Amino acid sequence: MAENQVVTEASTETPQGAVLRPGRAADPGPVPEEQVVPEPDSSEPAQDQEENNEHTEDPALSRARVRQRALRLMLRQCDRVVLMDFDLLAMNNWPDNFSLAKARRNRDLWLFSALLAAALFLSGLTGFVPAWIAGGGFGAFVIIVLLGIPTIRRVYTSEPSYLDLLLKRQRMLRDARKHVEHLEGKEGLIWQCARMADFNPALRHARFSDFLQLSEQRVLASALSRREHIRLYLIYLLEAEKAYDRVQTAFFEGNQEAIDQGWQTVVAEPERKA
Repeated sequence: MAENQVVTEASTETPQGAVLRPGRAADPGPVPEEQVVPEPDSSEPAQDQEENNEHTEDPALSRARVRQRALRLMLRQCDRVVLMDFDLLAMNNWPDNFSLAKARRNRDLWLFSALLAAALFLSGLTGFVPAWIAGGGFGAFVIIVLLGIPTIRRVYTSEPSYLDLLLKRQRMLRDARKHVEHLEGKEGLIWQCARMADFNPALRHARFSDFLQLSEQRVLASALSRREHIRLYLIYLLEAEKAYDRVQTAFFEGNQEAIDQGWQTVVAEPERKA
């Protein structure tokens, strides 16, 4: 009876404790996630980096870079100004109106003398005047005509004839227009030089406005038909040359200042030859 009582007590105490029974494995506990550090994207464009640098760089450096870039562009676009031939565009040997009027008067006198001698000769053929007068008129007509031939005319006078002066004017005007066409090139010249007006306000004068429009349209050389047009174009080139020298001086001073400040990105480098 005592043994049964002990077994009964043991059996009643066993359910109260933990009982391990075979079954499925326990669920794994939460594992702490590893901290992922994002890697920098190496495919970002270099332009973003440059923009960030521009935002963080010195404002004086940015202004100096923009100014030097603008000055360099002006010098590159207007460099043909230094190729100007002053003597060719000035046309100092242009025949003046007085010489032209004098040559025209001599020509009219020569024509009148030749016509008078021819009239005497023709009157002699009709019997209106004596034959010896008609013969003299014929001889005078031949001599006057020979004196008008350029080769013989140079023997007794060095003054140019009216035709020579007209041909000289046309030749000088044609040479000046060819030179203007060479200066203007395919892109035009003086309309690009108008950007240097800050260095020479004379380039903004209203009398040059038509020339600037024609230059931008690449038809300026064909529109210069008079000497006054050529001389006005020369005046603009002289003013543009003054502005070009000032731009060049400002560019060199800005370049030297960039060297002194240590701004290597602003310093102009020599262009590489292809």
